[in-house]
Amino acid sequence: FQFSDQEHFYLETHTALALVDENGQMFVQSSTQHPSETQEIVAHVLGLHSHEVTVQCLRMGGGFGGKEMQPHGFAAVAALGARLTGRPVRVRLNRTQDLTMSGKRHGFHAEWRIGFDGDGRIQALDATLTADGGWSLDLSEPVVARALCHIDNTYWIPHARVAGRVAKTHKVSNTAFRGFGGPQGMLVIEDIMGRCAPLLGLDPTELRERNFYRPGQGQTTPYGQPVTHAERISTVWQQVRDDAALADRRREVAAFNAAHPHTKRGLALTGIKFGISFNLTAFNQGGALVLIYKDGSVLINHGGTEMGQGLHTKMLQVAATTLGIPLHKVRLAPTRTDKVPNTS
Repeated sequence: FQFSDQEHFYLETHTALALVDENGQMFVQSSTQHPSETQEIVAHVLGLHSHEVTVQCLRMGGGFGGKEMQPHGFAAVAALGARLTGRPVRVRLNRTQDLTMSGKRHGFHAEWRIGFDGDGRIQALDATLTADGGWSLDLSEPVVARALCHIDNTYWIPHARVAGRVAKTHKVSNTAFRGFGGPQGMLVIEDIMGRCAPLLGLDPTELRERNFYRPGQGQTTPYGQPVTHAERISTVWQQVRDDAALADRRREVAAFNAAHPHTKRGLALTGIKFGISFNLTAFNQGGALVLIYKDGSVLINHGGTEMGQGLHTKMLQVAATTLGIPLHKVRLAPTRTDKVPNTS
């Protein structure tokens, strides 16, 4: 089973503006999801220490993972130009350049064997996932690691052997993309369930239900993490079935398909179990600098980046609620590496 890459298509292309201030500090405004890493790369290219480089990002015109690793090189080019010329330098890709040069979601090739018992319950899975990394490694290793940690999705697989590989190819260097390998792993097991259901003589929905993680069974994921609150899977699944009137819709689909030989309709229902933290636990932290002034107003600096997900608004709400002040009393400063350092 294989599927191809995917373009992020953020509205704002890769762009950076660099200048050297009167104190000799390199200042870079970059459309980056990871200002701390942009800072490190710029410092590395210029032969500077991190405290000699400041990177700022007020907001991006979209990111989706495409600006997690890939903006650093363009920021470094702008910084190098500013250092050599003594003038501000801006680097901005046009859309054709961005589409051509920037990395995509990793396409995957998956080989698998799976075994079921007579009741349609999974007994064992043996799979190999190969990611198309492109010409350089970028974030391919953690993307593959995440795919391996999501291949079980919502299903109990008592015996699993899953290997991950990164293939070096002639393509652009592929990178992070929303879900960060999770969708690629889940898609494999969901394809397996869809293919195997008719072979087992079961409805695909029924096969999925039979293999859900169950509460109170002491079940763990293939990588050894206990699955807690497993009852939520069946609860949410059943609520969606009821609220969506799934049975009625399926009857309508069957009637339509019987009456239309050349046009067909389908209806799918898929569950998702998704971890919200990093596999590298050191990344599971954040920081903020909160400045409170004599007039009662507050300025917030935090380490997150705004790319359209509404993070800045949420941070304003958190600060106002925690401090017990109205929202208009709180203002948010641009994300900067000289205010909150070493962000993940």
